[in-house]
Amino acid sequence: MSTIHWTESHAPLSARWHSESATPPPRRVVRADDRLKADTAYRLACEGTALLWRGDFHNARQLLRAMGRRIDRKPPRRGDKPSESFHLHRRYRGHRARVLGRLLVLLEDDYRLNLRRAPEVGRACIEAYGPPSAPVAVSLTELLGVIGAHQWRAKGVEVSALGARIHPHYGVFSPVRGEYVDLVAQTPLPAPADPRPGRRTAFDLGTGTGVLAAVLAHRGIDRVVATDISPRALACAGDNLRRLGLTERVDIAGPRLFPEGRANLVVCNPPWIPARPTSAVEQGVYDSDSGMLRDFLAGLTAHLEPGGEGWLILSDLAELLGLRTRGELLAGIEAAGLRVVDRIDTRPRHPRARDTTDPLHAARAAEVTSLWRLAST
Repeated sequence: MSTIHWTESHAPLSARWHSESATPPPRRVVRADDRLKADTAYRLACEGTALLWRGDFHNARQLLRAMGRRIDRKPPRRGDKPSESFHLHRRYRGHRARVLGRLLVLLEDDYRLNLRRAPEVGRACIEAYGPPSAPVAVSLTELLGVIGAHQWRAKGVEVSALGARIHPHYGVFSPVRGEYVDLVAQTPLPAPADPRPGRRTAFDLGTGTGVLAAVLAHRGIDRVVATDISPRALACAGDNLRRLGLTERVDIAGPRLFPEGRANLVVCNPPWIPARPTSAVEQGVYDSDSGMLRDFLAGLTAHLEPGGEGWLILSDLAELLGLRTRGELLAGIEAAGLRVVDRIDTRPRHPRARDTTDPLHAARAAEVTSLWRLAST
């Protein structure tokens, strides 16, 4: 069990340490309150000292913003190549997260924040961390993420293809980019090898919130098996499918990528960027060495019914950033004994594609998301 230690009123104290990004406990922790100036807080955090906040909650948030402004005075430079710009941007974001992550708060054994003007965070923490047991220290940035995730979970995300809302859980990628959902909702389904009613099957690999499994069931697939390697995602998908009344047609299986058996249609929307994720939330975007993509291609033929199709939903952002080539993707498809039946393209609609201040704007503005229809050779 990781622990942090600090001194308060000349008495040594300690608490459990938790970090969703697996950040090790800080070696030096000092008490901080409303008297702390932003310049001093920034200097201490840059030096590696963690600040355990004992003042007003809203003042802590203001201090966090002030520290962020000091970091942003030195934005990342643009590289000579898109891949260099990407790595510089990731390095900058990592530095920013480390520095801001050194402002800590203490959650009591009932997840209560014993700070002036602190919100009630118990429900949000239970959803993210499970039942409370003992006091635990977390970074304020992580706690704000937990609170935000609770609000998203309560509100949900409107999915036009379903005419309903999907409710993402903490640590599960939210379906806010609707273009990939629309691709699955609109691409013609492959004809089943067995035309008898009730025989059309589909696998949704890496289901996340369960949104694509729900879309497939909504389109008339008789039986969908949704998988994921993340227990959080499996719980989230199960919750959403219950809300939508689809539990009799969609089974949840895992933690694994492929379920047993074969299907007429196997859908996979892997993380699009081949880079190491630094937190649970980032696992929906970053995938070291394209591991999930490679595993999907390698196992697809063995899990397709005769005449079946695999649908790979993938952005070309990694190609535009110089992190993967189109030739590498096509070679992987061919090496897996697959051929491309068709490719359906769409352009992103999210605000970041129009943000000219983004260091990666050129790549984001040119990005295309594709649904690759694959079949066995």
